Amino acid sequence: MGGLALANMTDPDRIWNEASLRLRAEIGDGPFSSYIAPSAVRMDGAGQLILVTPTGYARDWVRKNALRRLNELWLGLDGLSRRLEVRCRAEVTSAPPASSVALQALSAVQGETPVSPATLAPTVGPVTDGARAVRAAGLQERLTFDSFVEGQGNAFALAIARQTASWADGHFNPIFFCGPYGYGKTHLLNAIAWEAQRLRPDAKVVYLTAERFLSTFVKAMQDRSTAAFKESLRSADMLLLDDVQFVGGKASTQEELLSTLTALIEDGKRIVLSADRPPMALTEVEPRLRSHLAAGLTCPVEPADRALKIAVAENRLAAFARMGVVSGEASREVLEQVVDRTPGSVRELEGAVNTLAAAAGSRLSSLGVEETLTLLGSALRGGPERRITVDEIQKTVAEHFNMKQADLLSERRTRAVARPRQIAMWLCKQHTTRSYPDIGRRFGGRDHTTVLHGVRKIEELMPQDDQIARDVEALTRKLRG
Repeated sequence: MGGLALANMTDPDRIWNEASLRLRAEIGDGPFSSYIAPSAVRMDGAGQLILVTPTGYARDWVRKNALRRLNELWLGLDGLSRRLEVRCRAEVTSAPPASSVALQALSAVQGETPVSPATLAPTVGPVTDGARAVRAAGLQERLTFDSFVEGQGNAFALAIARQTASWADGHFNPIFFCGPYGYGKTHLLNAIAWEAQRLRPDAKVVYLTAERFLSTFVKAMQDRSTAAFKESLRSADMLLLDDVQFVGGKASTQEELLSTLTALIEDGKRIVLSADRPPMALTEVEPRLRSHLAAGLTCPVEPADRALKIAVAENRLAAFARMGVVSGEASREVLEQVVDRTPGSVRELEGAVNTLAAAAGSRLSSLGVEETLTLLGSALRGGPERRITVDEIQKTVAEHFNMKQADLLSERRTRAVARPRQIAMWLCKQHTTRSYPDIGRRFGGRDHTTVLHGVRKIEELMPQDDQIARDVEALTRKLRG
C-alpha cells in the first residue's frame, strides 16, 4: 500500500483488497478461488458489513474454515473496528456494495488514491526498474507466457493468445477464451496484456474483470461521469475483459458493454474476452450481446490432464527455486502424489504446491512421499487417489440418483436423466484421463460436443445450485472410497 498506513483505513473495498490478499496467501489459491474470490463485501440497511457468497454451500465453507481468520485480518486493518458476517446471495437481496466500487490493483501500482472512472484502467506502460516491461491495475506479474505450461487441452488457445499479443493482422475479433474455472483463462489474458504492451509500448492496453467493469460503470452513473467511463474504454487499442459471464442479468451494463464492443470493433481495435462457457451458452446474457461475443473466434481451454498438471507443479516449484523459497527439485514420486491428491483445477493444485514450497524450503529434494503427506496434511485430499473408471462412475451416479446405469447410456433426455448423465460426464473428465470423444462413446455413442456441453453445464451450475454442489461432493466422496 506504499506510504499509506494499513491501519485506520475505513473504505471497506480497500480493506477487503488487503485482507483477501493476505488470506489467499494463507489458505492457497485453490480454496481462495473456489470460495472467497466469487464473494463480495456488501453493507445492509443497518450498516452491517456482509461477505456475500454465491451459494449456501460456499457460505457454510467460509463460516467453518475462513471467517474467524478473515475477521482477525479485517479488524487489524479497519479503523472503525467493524466485523464481517457471511451470508449467501439468496439471503441478501438488496444490499448495496460496501462502497461505490471494488477495485483490485496490482501491488506495484500502490493505490494511494481511489480509482475513478477517468482512471479506470490506466494504460500499462514501461517501468524503470527493468524487472518487467509492463504494469497495470489488475494484472499479475507472474501470469506471463513464460510461466504458462502448454498441454494438449490448451495448445490451440495458447497459439491464438500468442498471435493476438503479437498484434498480428487477422480476421478474428473478438477472441473469446472459454472453459472451467481454474484452467488458465485469466493467465492467458494477463499474458496477452503483458506481451502486447511490451511489443507496442505506445499502445493503450486495458485489462478488466467483468466485476470491475460492472462496479465502475455503476459508480460512473451515480457520479454522472459516464462520459469519462466510456472514453477510458473506447480509447483503448486492446481491451481484455475477464469472466464476462458476470455481466449477465444486468441490462444497463450489458447495453454499455455492447456499445463499447461495437465502437472498438468499428475502429479496428482488438478485443479479448473470457468466460466459463462459450458465448452462445451464456443464456443470462441478452441475445444481441451474445451474438457479438460469438462473432469472432471461440477458443476452448480444456481441463488439464495428469501430465500437464505434473508439468505445472514442476514449473511452479522451479519458480520458487529461482526466488530462493526452495532448494533443489522434488522427486517424481512426490510430484505425482501431490497431483493425484488434488484432482480439481490447476488453481487448487497450485495452492497445494504453494503449501509444499512453504513447508519444505531447503529440504525439498530430500522429501519422501510419506513426509510430504505429513507436511501437507489437510492441504491434500484424504487418502491415496484410487484409479477410478468410467464404469465405476456410471454405477455410482446411477445408484446415487436411484436409477439404472442403462438410463445414463440411453437416449432419454428428461431432466431426471439428463442432469445425472451430465454430472457423470463431469466426474469422468475430472477423475479419469479419458478424452471427450472416448467418454462420449462410453455414454451410448454420444458425440464429443455433447460431453463438452454436459461438463461445462455442471461447471456452470455448481457455484449457483446448492443441490448440485452437494450431489457432486457426495459422489466424489463415494468414488474416492
